[in-house]
Amino acid sequence: MSEAIRKTVIIGSGPAGYTAAIYTGRANLDPLLITGIQPGGQLITTNEVENFPGYPKGIDGPAMMEDFRMQAERFGTEVIQDSVAKVDFNTGQGYHSVWTENGQHYKALTIIISTGAAANYLGLESESRLMNKGVSACAVCDGFFFRGKEVGVVGGGDTACEEAIYLANLCPTVHLFVRRDELRASKIMQERVFKKENIQIYWNSEVQEVVGDDEVSGVKLLKNTTNKEIEIFLEGLFIAIGHKPTTQLFQDYLELDDQGYIIIDPESSHTGVEGVFACGDVADKVYRQAVTAAGAGCKAALDAERYLNQVSQT
Repeated sequence: MSEAIRKTVIIGSGPAGYTAAIYTGRANLDPLLITGIQPGGQLITTNEVENFPGYPKGIDGPAMMEDFRMQAERFGTEVIQDSVAKVDFNTGQGYHSVWTENGQHYKALTIIISTGAAANYLGLESESRLMNKGVSACAVCDGFFFRGKEVGVVGGGDTACEEAIYLANLCPTVHLFVRRDELRASKIMQERVFKKENIQIYWNSEVQEVVGDDEVSGVKLLKNTTNKEIEIFLEGLFIAIGHKPTTQLFQDYLELDDQGYIIIDPESSHTGVEGVFACGDVADKVYRQAVTAAGAGCKAALDAERYLNQVSQT
């Protein structure tokens, strides 16, 4: 007996996926959400979220994602903890196929992709150990906790410059660690950094170790032109060396930009394949916030509902 064709399958959880599930559930689309290897996305590793509306006292990331999941299930979403192994977005069959790591095969008229993007890290043991204890990959998310403190930023591109400028408005000194002897950022971002008197740039510098037991207390730097090591006092370290969108599964079917993000219609969540929509960090390399991801999930759900209505009328 062949598998029933579902109206909607959502690939990936987090704010985008769960919001899409809430909206498609309320629209009676009987959504199936496949969580992925890390249910809840990047927020699962976030200790405290203070900038999402509706949580005036703040909330830790895992608890917030549990709220999202329960709300999605309240409206009929079937949530399965599994990862997608393969997809086939073949519109000629009238449906799309998804296979999971556990060997399940699902067919759906619409697919909503919300697999997110993962921050790149330095790969240091000390960095991992002190994650959320002074080490962060998002100044907009966590900078508030470091007001009045000495912080560092790793990176030389636009993201690193943006993070440094943002933190410079909160902190007495921002130490910017750049591996090369120049910034890779755009000229306008470089100029903004250079104009900030409290941003101190360390050229040809690589972080060798994040210092601290239970919280960040500094970094050990290697000057790669002299092989000299120095230690700098810090109370927070922000890693800004880029993100990698989780799009490998879709590269044979969807158009990706040069960084691997899914290209969508700027006025909607439509990809280049009919019935396939993308939302959240997998298609957003600019904002990467929980609240913008949730909004994008809403858009994807509404787009999927409208698409199904149009198909049913033809």
